[in-house]
Amino acid sequence: MLCGFLLLAATFTVAQNGTQAAGLRGIVTDSSGSYVPNAKVTIAGPGGSKVADADAMGAYRFLNLAPGDYAVQASAPQLTQGTPAKITLTSGIQVLNLRLSIETVVQSVTVEDNAAPTVTTDAANNSSAVVLTGSDLDAVADSPEDMLADLIALAGPSAGPDGGSVYVDGFSNGELPPKESIREVRINSNPFSPEYDRLGFGRIEITTKPGADRFRGALNYNFGDDVWNTRNPYSATKAPLVLNEWENTITGPLGKRTSFALDANQNDVDNGAIINAVALNPVSLMSSPFFENYKVVQRRTRINPRIDRQLSANNTFSLRYSFTHGDLEGVGIGGFNLTSRGYHTSYEQNTVQAMDTIVAGPAIFDLRFRYYRHGGTVLPFDTSPTTQVLGSFTSGGSSLGRNLDTFNGYESHNDASVVHGAHVFKFGVRLRDEFDKDTTPLNFNGIFTFSGGLAPELDANNQPVLASTGQPVMISISSLEQYRRTLLFQTQGLSIAQMQALGGGATQFAITAGNPTTRVSQFDIGTYVGDDWRARPNLTLSYGLRYEIQTNIGDHF
Repeated sequence: MLCGFLLLAATFTVAQNGTQAAGLRGIVTDSSGSYVPNAKVTIAGPGGSKVADADAMGAYRFLNLAPGDYAVQASAPQLTQGTPAKITLTSGIQVLNLRLSIETVVQSVTVEDNAAPTVTTDAANNSSAVVLTGSDLDAVADSPEDMLADLIALAGPSAGPDGGSVYVDGFSNGELPPKESIREVRINSNPFSPEYDRLGFGRIEITTKPGADRFRGALNYNFGDDVWNTRNPYSATKAPLVLNEWENTITGPLGKRTSFALDANQNDVDNGAIINAVALNPVSLMSSPFFENYKVVQRRTRINPRIDRQLSANNTFSLRYSFTHGDLEGVGIGGFNLTSRGYHTSYEQNTVQAMDTIVAGPAIFDLRFRYYRHGGTVLPFDTSPTTQVLGSFTSGGSSLGRNLDTFNGYESHNDASVVHGAHVFKFGVRLRDEFDKDTTPLNFNGIFTFSGGLAPELDANNQPVLASTGQPVMISISSLEQYRRTLLFQTQGLSIAQMQALGGGATQFAITAGNPTTRVSQFDIGTYVGDDWRARPNLTLSYGLRYEIQTNIGDHF
């Protein structure tokens, strides 16, 4: 399959400088050797000062500078350079790499009155882009599910029917890490970049933190119960709620060149599922409202260790493991669904990823590999056929049946970014192999549906009322009355045909049969090349090409 496109975007601002004969470019990294995306770089010298933003690979550049002595200063949230770097520029492009360390003492805020908005031609700074770092992350929820919902809302509508995409440390379909381990979140950054296989509107890119050079830790505990909750108006009693959440983070050095980070979270929630139905007394067969609060037990454990090793001044290796185990009991209960409709589900996710970043002068090489495995089970409380009485209740077993799912995947990236003159060339390849075995016996237990309809009117002895013509008087009965007649006539030993003649029997019975197990595998390759060309100080051209191929489609064009 060919999934390539040629992209061209040009942004104009007011040009203020003429063409000069000198230039400067380089890479901004932190103390571990990892590149620092979106760092602010200021250069001061002949003719005043200029400010530039590093791109996602930490690369910055200044063009059209007058020859002379300059001071170069880089900064980023919670990172500082210390003293400015000194350099003498002559004609041509020179290279100066900058290294930032963790800021520990000084924090300053500059407020400018009537400050004009900054306009840049950088492709990553499109109008819909949002970057969250540091205290900005406090505005989003703590739990991964709620945090994902907040980020999706910030991203806005996505391109395509499948919603937005989430990347964690550059890997697709990533599980959200704990908020304490997130260094930066970028939303809708450069939507037309050929690095990604989908148009970037709705794309969420998350970068996790490396280990620190000093020991640090954090312990958060969150407790909640139903003391201040109001009673649901559709329930006779208040639904139970007990919430206990522990979030633990520790980070620090393992020698001079190695650091570690460890996140360990435990989330325990006991919530109430409110059943609000109309059921029949099993003895008298009289209908009456049915209310019940069922305690749904939810447990989740997450452990995320990470090790960063600086192999050399320009080479950093990272190894990260993520383990998640979830257990929920009582899912599917509530509303018209009685307790028998519930099921117990559990899942386990394991992810191992390795990342190697190499800085070679004006070039940065990123090598990444990930293995991930997801396994889940669904065990119904009851395996008997489902009974659905429309508008009243649903009982019997869960239609999901015994569900087993195992998913394995491998993903490898080899990306490069090279600064050459006024160009930033990017190219790379992604290899991905996935295997999925799923057993879902959906509705293998069958479902009886009672929807009501026309039926004979019955007298006090449950016999048909006859009209003057001798034919039964037909009336419209509810689904619950149809079910009542079915139970009544079953106790009397009537056949199915006799029950149906008296308005009993199910309206419909549906069941699925066959092989519930499916096995799917797919291998795909995606390769790309792109260029951000700063043609002039007020003109940047971004263009690229991407090609993809996969095993499940025979036509590779």
